[in-house]
Order: sequence, then C-alpha cells, then structure tokens
Amino acid sequence: MTETPEPTVPNGNDAQTQATTAAQTPPASAPVSDSPSPQAVDARDALGRVRTEVSRAVVGQDQIVTGLIIALLCRGHVLLEGVPGVAKTLMVRTLGRSLDLDFSRVQFTPDLMPGDVTGSLIYDARTAAFSFREGPIFTNLMLADEINRTPPKTQSALLEAMEERQVTVDGEARELPDPFLVIATQNPIEYAGTYPLPEAQLDRFLLKLPVDLPARDAEVDIVRRHAQGFSPRDLAAAGVNAVAGSGDLEKARQAAQGVAVSDEVAAYIVDVCRATRESASVAVGASPRGATALMNTSRAWAWMRGGTFVTPDDVKTLAHWTLAHRIQLRPEAELEGVNATSILSSVLAAVPVPR
Repeated sequence: MTETPEPTVPNGNDAQTQATTAAQTPPASAPVSDSPSPQAVDARDALGRVRTEVSRAVVGQDQIVTGLIIALLCRGHVLLEGVPGVAKTLMVRTLGRSLDLDFSRVQFTPDLMPGDVTGSLIYDARTAAFSFREGPIFTNLMLADEINRTPPKTQSALLEAMEERQVTVDGEARELPDPFLVIATQNPIEYAGTYPLPEAQLDRFLLKLPVDLPARDAEVDIVRRHAQGFSPRDLAAAGVNAVAGSGDLEKARQAAQGVAVSDEVAAYIVDVCRATRESASVAVGASPRGATALMNTSRAWAWMRGGTFVTPDDVKTLAHWTLAHRIQLRPEAELEGVNATSILSSVLAAVPVPR
C-alpha cells in the first residue's frame, strides 16, 4: 500500500490520481459558511469536542475520525482498511468513550459461529427453560476485527443487524440499541485464509475508509507519547473522558437532516452513480442504494462544515469514501491496473456539475 501525506480515499496507480483524491478528502475541520440555528451550533460544538477528545489518544488519523462521525450521523456502517498497528481499534474505543457509548470487539476467525456474534438460547436447568443470552452485537459500537477472516455464513449473520437494526434468533426478532454502528476492519495486504466480502455485504457499508500509515511528524509524536507513559489500554490515564452523549448525537442527526438537497444536486448525485455503471471497465457500478448513501454522507458533511445546503463540492468530497467499495471491476480492467479510485476520478471529471 502506497503511503500518502494524509489519510485519504484509496490510492490510485498514478501520482495525479493520488493528488486528486487527497484534495477531495474531508478536512478535520472547515469554516462555517452560513448562519445555522443555535441548536445546530451546539450539536456541532459537541461533535467538535469529541474529535478533540479522540486526539488525546489517537494521533494522525483526524480524517478517519471525521469519517466515523459522518457514519454516526447517517446511521451507517464503516469498513476500515489498513495494515496492523495504525490505531484502528484504539480509534473506535476512544470514540466510544468520548461519546459515552458502549463498545464491543469481536475477533473474526475461521471458526467463529453466527451465534457467537448475535447471541443464542441457553438452557437453564433450574427453570427447565431456555433464555436468550445477548451476543456482543448488542452494543452501540461493534468492532468486527478482520471481518474477512470468517466464513460467509458468519459474515451473513451481520446483514440483518446492519440493515434492519435487529437480530432474529429462534424466530424472534430482537432490536439492537440506538445508536448502533458496525465498524469492520480488514488487512489490505494479507489475503491468505480470508474470504472476500460478498457484494451484498459490501453494499451495506456506508463508507470504506483507508487507514494509512501516519506522517513522520505524527509517528514521532506517537513514539514520544508512549515514551512518556501513554498506554492504549488505559484511556482514563490518558485523560480521555465522555464529552458528549447519545442525546447530543441525536440532536446532530436531526440538525443534519435539515440540510437542503436541491433537485439539481440530487440529479448530479444520480448522474455520478449512473456514470459508474456505464464505464467499460466496470462490471457492477453504484446502485440506487449507493446514490442515497452519497446524498446522506454529503448532507452530513455539509452540516459539519456549517452549510445549510449540499453543494456539488460536498458530493465530490464524499464520493470516493462512499462509492469506491460499491464498484466491481471487470477482470481485464484489473489486469490493466485500473482501480475504483481512478474510475471515480474520471467520472467526477466528466459528469457536468450543476450551476
């Protein structure tokens, strides 16, 4: 994996593609462009405090933290792709602590069964009856570590939870907490003993965020912090505290829903997604679900930067994170070195932008 100056969308095969996609990545903060309501300002300030609190433990991954917050605003799930040791688990744990949300981690292995994730019925000899024991999925933030190492049967157990926010055991549906977010990780360079995620499951992830290696200065800061006694296992000692809660998150969600999407921008989003299907290098392009996902993420980002309406630039900013994993290339295109990032860059350059 090629290292880029900052965590951005997936890397292309040429310097021009990398520079273009880096410029389209949401910054950690942006100037306010309009005059939003006091409630929206309060909710935005709360999420700003969360980002600041996460930075007490996580260095050099501000872009990815922004992506996770966008997913929380949109009630979507996230696929993190990065080599081991780039603070994926620490980032999610710290985010949960900053928002005072429950967190669970499941190590996905080849022998993991669906009931190990969703829960199962347990026989109680004292009462001679079965009772349901909740699995780790009954939480607010569930980290599915190395999700591509478990068989498709267990991966598919997540589909109902991700889409319906419930699990069904023995014919009875049980609702999951709100908020509920699956954050899955996978290693992009080690494929031995892995099971590629099916397209239907990939499409359930709102965002795919590439977690790159930190820049040199950030890595020096990481080593310095550890030399001073920082332990990723003790967030309390690192000074990480709850600075917002689920109530603040719900207010932020409602405020983001108030961001306007004009007919012209909605049509632009559809045109971008349709263009991915028409590329000669693409076997399967972004579906209508991808178009609605791009609308939602663009609206959340517009609200985070202080806007009251979505602009085409907002759409371009979130297009790679939202659509790249929904594009399946033709085998001959992959052999020629084409990737989803370069396809999207070409599409965004070619589709007319509304004025």
